[in-house]
Amino acid sequence: MVDWSKVTPRLQPIHQQADNLIGIPAMDGNHLELIEEPEKIMRAIIKDIDGAESTCHLQFYIWCEGGTADEVVAAVIRAAKRGVTCRILIDSIGSQKFLKGKKIKELRAAGVKIEEELPAGFIKAFFVRIDIRNHRKVVIIDGKIAYTGSQNMVDPTYFKQDSGVGQWIDTMVRIKGPIVEALAGTFISDWFLETNNERVRFRSLEKDLKHIRSIADIYHQPMAGDVPVQLVPSGPGFSPDAIHSLLLTTIYYSQKTITLTTPYFVPGESILTALMSAAQRGVDVCVIIPEKNDSRLAHYASHARFEKLIQSGVTIKLFKDGLLHSKSITVDDEFSLFGSVNIDMRSFWLNFEATLFIYNQSFTRKLRDMQASYEIQSRTLKLEELARRSSLTRFLENSALIIGPLL
Repeated sequence: MVDWSKVTPRLQPIHQQADNLIGIPAMDGNHLELIEEPEKIMRAIIKDIDGAESTCHLQFYIWCEGGTADEVVAAVIRAAKRGVTCRILIDSIGSQKFLKGKKIKELRAAGVKIEEELPAGFIKAFFVRIDIRNHRKVVIIDGKIAYTGSQNMVDPTYFKQDSGVGQWIDTMVRIKGPIVEALAGTFISDWFLETNNERVRFRSLEKDLKHIRSIADIYHQPMAGDVPVQLVPSGPGFSPDAIHSLLLTTIYYSQKTITLTTPYFVPGESILTALMSAAQRGVDVCVIIPEKNDSRLAHYASHARFEKLIQSGVTIKLFKDGLLHSKSITVDDEFSLFGSVNIDMRSFWLNFEATLFIYNQSFTRKLRDMQASYEIQSRTLKLEELARRSSLTRFLENSALIIGPLL
């Protein structure tokens, strides 16, 4: 439990709202290590897989062959060969090429359990919602160590090199402490949505939960630090508007500063109004997005919102040194949101996502320092530049907004 008198008491209503929507309370006693460079992220994951003794669980929207990602495959194979139970969940659309490649055959040959999440295809499109995707990025080692954030299982020096946007910039947190149990539970819940090859017999709820906890290493974890964290898993299978409602509360909560980083910024009217209202009442609102985007539709749709936002006092920063893929929000240097959620309708309503609500000033300052480093590598978008847009560009922007919910 969290002693709110030792944190910031006015954060407690946000925690209560999240708890009421999702049913997962904040847990104190966590240690979070912010890892900003993809190479360091991958090396840390490899090291922890090599130290695994019982289970390795990996879940990614995109898994792509090449570079360090292949070294992760090799580490998982080594773990499986020494008797560690390895389970991998990968999205059917995001990891389409990987599912047809040679590395997945090597993994299966080594005994790694792999499930394709939300299978999609031409025929299935007539019977299931293929627009609903699992966008989470989660690693759980022995039920004791967890990773989550924006990093897919890709080496940015190999991934989408022909897209013309530069290398993808991502961040993850490495976690030890009680919140690992909630992340482990979310992973295994997704696993059993796709398969029952673990032969859960549905004897009784108590026995099944005990069996699942045992095979998935889901146990109460000892305190490892002093950071209160609340996991908010969102998606069609949970409270359908949870993350959207909580983001609105977060924006309206802000009193001094709120900084957002996201690769895809296509807010609906309610989020747009909340951001403008915050700026109008004197909050320093800053949105950092990549200058070049791999999605032309998202690029045009986001730019259609910029004029209103800037006129209201919101600062728009365009990151110049690659595709800024990190998803983070810091508020008043008091608390932060970190995970896989973009600021668009797809993330709010169609994707399964994972977001950490972190009620800690020290970690929030570290995240804010990271955001500040992005600002240094960005330029500020001015109204004069927007005024020079051609009629064709304005038409494309407004047209892109029409299909904004699908972006």
